[in-house]
Amino acid sequence: MGRDTPGEGSPGPASSGTGTAGRRGGPPHQGLALAAMLFAVSMTFIDQTIVAIAAPDIIDELGLTSSQMQWVVNAYLLTLAAFFALGGRLSDIFGHRRVMLIGTLVFVIASALCGAVPSGDVAQAWLIGFRAVQGVGAALMFPAALAVVIAVFPVERRGRALALFFGVSGALTAIGPLLGGWLTAWTWRAIFWVNVPVAVIAIVLALLARIPDRARREPLDLPGAVLVAVGMGLTVLGLQQASTWGWGSVATWACIAGGLLVLAAFCRFELRARFPLINLRVFRDLAFRVDNAVLFFAIMAFVPVFFFASVYAQVSLSASPNQAALYLLYFFIGFGLASQWGGRILDKRGARPAMKLGTALGAVGFALWAGKLTTLSMHDQWLYAAMAGAGIGLLLAPASTDAVNRAIDASYGEVTGITQTVRNFAASIGLAVYGTMLTHTTITKVDGTLRDKGVPDGESHGIAESVAQSVTGQADSRGPTGSGSVADTVRESMPAIRMDFAEANQWVFYGMAIALGIAFLVSLRHPGTRVTEEEAGTRPPVKPGG
Repeated sequence: MGRDTPGEGSPGPASSGTGTAGRRGGPPHQGLALAAMLFAVSMTFIDQTIVAIAAPDIIDELGLTSSQMQWVVNAYLLTLAAFFALGGRLSDIFGHRRVMLIGTLVFVIASALCGAVPSGDVAQAWLIGFRAVQGVGAALMFPAALAVVIAVFPVERRGRALALFFGVSGALTAIGPLLGGWLTAWTWRAIFWVNVPVAVIAIVLALLARIPDRARREPLDLPGAVLVAVGMGLTVLGLQQASTWGWGSVATWACIAGGLLVLAAFCRFELRARFPLINLRVFRDLAFRVDNAVLFFAIMAFVPVFFFASVYAQVSLSASPNQAALYLLYFFIGFGLASQWGGRILDKRGARPAMKLGTALGAVGFALWAGKLTTLSMHDQWLYAAMAGAGIGLLLAPASTDAVNRAIDASYGEVTGITQTVRNFAASIGLAVYGTMLTHTTITKVDGTLRDKGVPDGESHGIAESVAQSVTGQADSRGPTGSGSVADTVRESMPAIRMDFAEANQWVFYGMAIALGIAFLVSLRHPGTRVTEEEAGTRPPVKPGG
């Protein structure tokens, strides 16, 4: 069931990765390799949240509109989603270490150029263009970095290593708002320049770690690469723009439906390709399918919670951006501690127990957290936020590691490309669905509050829409400006409006609890099999049921 011709230089059993390392002076240094990959991917995780904090300053200095700033964010996420599968395959063909270094260089050069954006008419195209290049660099870097960690750690220690990898890198997402607030006080350009020293450390550590760099002499499936990039790009674009274009827009559904059709054509093409970009036959393994399904529903809660919890803290709790980041730390304390426990469970008992416990704990945690949002008190919520984070932490590394352990012919880059594509797709769907839910519920509740205060029906609905659409994640304790009886009424209603927003967020958090509840039901289908050291990466033809 492997590739038609593995080719000279294709890997053997996925042990500690010492096969080629010896020619560079001994086996790889596992600690240095893990540290190097953490420094590399930390840039991509921090970058997901740090730009939003600097958005007002970027808009002000460069004269961008809110819509143009939205594309500064979307350009990165679009190319990241579109090129993950290609990045994973390239790391298999040309070597994980080599592609990780190339991706890091592309990412950091683009970051430096984003920070050097000139003012004037060229600013918008410059910033959006190099943000897109950043996404390409991250799509090359992340699957390769994850594949490096997998390659240098043997199966019996891989769970703990990847638990540390996902725990630390995931927690770094919470650093983004804090770091962004501090750097923006100096200059917003520093949020991009900070990647330069981090990248230098990652490259130096990677060179010192003696990481094996096995390559495969196989052709690259360019038609497949184009199809998956177009399909993922169109689908994610439709989901991203749904809040702007509206779910009733032809453009929204044209992008989503067109993207899904292209992805269907991609799957059909790959099944016939001699050297496919993604060997879809790996999905015959029941455990692999379950791992990816659990990841899909878990990430629908994990990635969106950064945005929605931050906005809730700043709007309903009147917290500053830095206080909102501290609010998220409750979640990440639970996440970081539980991720190490999840890795140990994986190494000793396999992925199924960790996934079952993690999805159940996460579902309960999000549900209880949702119930406490209307208390408008961080003190009343910290335990449930930590529970929700612990649930995600327990399952993330085991599900990801178990999926990668089932790679065909040690195609770790390819399979990490699959799992990361699944995660990006789930995050896009979660943000789109929950965002629509939040906007609709906020409009309904604020409209009702204003009508109760005596604001005319038509006017109250217009103000409610304005309030919902103006939520940017920035604290707003000043209330609306303007004069007249309606403006005075709106100002007097701000405490009630903040409560309305908290109640709207309850629906979002209950939705996250439901997503994890579905993940729990899916995890019950996992066969409970484990991949041994001898089987990892060189397994025989996959049979249904693992």
